[in-house]
Amino acid sequence: MHRSIQPFAIATLVSACLAACGGGGGAAGTAAPTAAPASVKVPLMISDASSQDWSSIQVILSSVVFVSASGNTANLLAAPMTVNLEQLDHLGEFLSSASLTAGATYTGAVLTLSANPGDVSLTVASDPESGFPEAPSTATAPDVIPASRIQIQGAQGAPGSQTVTVPVPFTAPFVAPTPASGTTPASTAGIDIEFDLGHPAFLVGHTPIGGGSTVWAVNFKGPVHDKPAPDLTHLVLRDFYATAGVVSSDNLSLAVTRDLPTLPVVSPETETATGQALAIGVDATNGTLFYDLDAHTHSTITDYAGVAARLDQQPFVRVAARYQADGSLVATRIYVSNLFNNLFVSPEGHVVHVDSAQGAGFVVDDASGKPTPVGVDAATQFFFRKPGTAADVTPIGVGPAFLTTGELVRGFKVHVTPVDPNATPLVAATVEIEAAPFEGRVGNVTAAGFALSASFASPGDDYAEALPYIGSASANGKDPLSGAAITGFKFWDFAYPTLVTSGSGAVPGFEAATGGSVSFGGSAPAYAARALSYAVWGDPASANGWSAADAILLPTTLPRTTVATGISASAPNSFTIATAGGTNAVTVDFSTASGSATLAYQVDRTGDVVTVSPQDLSTSTGLAAFAAGLQAGARVRVSAVPQSDGSLKAYVVDYFTGTAPQ
Repeated sequence: MHRSIQPFAIATLVSACLAACGGGGGAAGTAAPTAAPASVKVPLMISDASSQDWSSIQVILSSVVFVSASGNTANLLAAPMTVNLEQLDHLGEFLSSASLTAGATYTGAVLTLSANPGDVSLTVASDPESGFPEAPSTATAPDVIPASRIQIQGAQGAPGSQTVTVPVPFTAPFVAPTPASGTTPASTAGIDIEFDLGHPAFLVGHTPIGGGSTVWAVNFKGPVHDKPAPDLTHLVLRDFYATAGVVSSDNLSLAVTRDLPTLPVVSPETETATGQALAIGVDATNGTLFYDLDAHTHSTITDYAGVAARLDQQPFVRVAARYQADGSLVATRIYVSNLFNNLFVSPEGHVVHVDSAQGAGFVVDDASGKPTPVGVDAATQFFFRKPGTAADVTPIGVGPAFLTTGELVRGFKVHVTPVDPNATPLVAATVEIEAAPFEGRVGNVTAAGFALSASFASPGDDYAEALPYIGSASANGKDPLSGAAITGFKFWDFAYPTLVTSGSGAVPGFEAATGGSVSFGGSAPAYAARALSYAVWGDPASANGWSAADAILLPTTLPRTTVATGISASAPNSFTIATAGGTNAVTVDFSTASGSATLAYQVDRTGDVVTVSPQDLSTSTGLAAFAAGLQAGARVRVSAVPQSDGSLKAYVVDYFTGTAPQ
């Protein structure tokens, strides 16, 4: 989970999953074939990481269209979908179903999002970073930013029907599988489109000097990109809601019809039927955990025979599922209730506080933006969502000791099921850890592991976590570009998610990449390398603890800086910056190479209108505009990776014109 990488920009990616399946259809513009082309199941994931400054970021996704060599496919969404990006931290979620043409090559996608006032909703977290310009949400008063202070960049169309279109070229062309012998194939790979909420230009807050309301500019172009998903069986899917249907004659499959919660959240929460039919298998080998929230019972089932009578009542269900290699779904846990609200009231969100002293409980910012206290007792079970492992089907910890030993920390994405959904306060029966992100300053890097230390506005939540690398023989997905299997630790630069360093060079490469630091001298703070690691539980490197399967090098954002010296003939690819309290300037290097140029954004404010304009530094026009904006004294916000020589390698540079920000 990206907690905000910079003070006034959201940090992160979204995970939503679109299972493309059933039906015929091909790319638009192709000649009518003599025989209908086979359809193929191909999941599309929309992924995200989250921000400690926001508890809810809701967008309306109107359409997803794939691009083939011969044109665009039809809209893959049956209807517009409201998605809370904050809940999709490193997860996948079903949106709809459609079909791709077997054998067709797809080169990208085009996303359309609603862009009318109110179509993007922002709710402040209950404990944002120090200096964040918005008031925190409380249990009785979530702080929802007025639509008048949210400006969606690039909106087009008539008032009331405005949209923004986002083209997403694929890193590598995606070829839909071809049936081997007349059967409908199932893809073992997928497509992951990431809304990179950690991108410094995704959400820019602009507050005028002297006070006044902050205007939040939302920019979808640039922060949205693809990330290959070569192996479905490693995807962690977000729990989904449905109405139970018919159990198959062999008692191994349950038909359900997908439901969605009402957004924005209402109380009591209600469902919206989608009509989307899904088949959910049972884990006949390891068992599926079955919780009846009305009867307050739970059991482990290896078929649906013993619970068929309960399911025949067509109750609402919440399902934690995983993909099989053939694209089918198998349930890890199923929660049942006759009331949809009983399933939904289970707090889902990011942990914002943990009682690590007594282990009595923790606090979650839920889907409505409210901080929700959750109690822990001796019977509370903790699970870690890692498909195909014991941690996904058996508890990794029980009771308060899991908190007092520091195994649950701020920032984890969890889904809680209470013992009694009507109790106050809630006490957790189960806690599903859907993502375990550790993020912060990198330290103590050795050949065995490294530490990540994080500090928060509430000091009691600070942590310094020592993470060993996973074992060199531990399976760790596939290379995004080559498709080759990876074992052991891997890492990549935040800006280049497909350029993964793995194998024997991963550990020494990570040591070298995180050895830099930057100092302005005087009373100004120093800046070291930062990273994000989504940890895994139970690897041989730490059988009863967390290990680092990967690390993402994060750009460090330096706030409140000004240009000391601009671009010059003698330094055409660098400039220097100064900060309050510092005694020396720091060099910022940027790239103008096509395809890997530093991202530059001119941020203008006129009155209450904020405009974010990208400048292409690989062109003479863009570079000239950039140089003109970097005059001595100009306000800039630099996101960069500290280098070993004390300089900064820039990933994003925002420079401000008009009414300057605080």
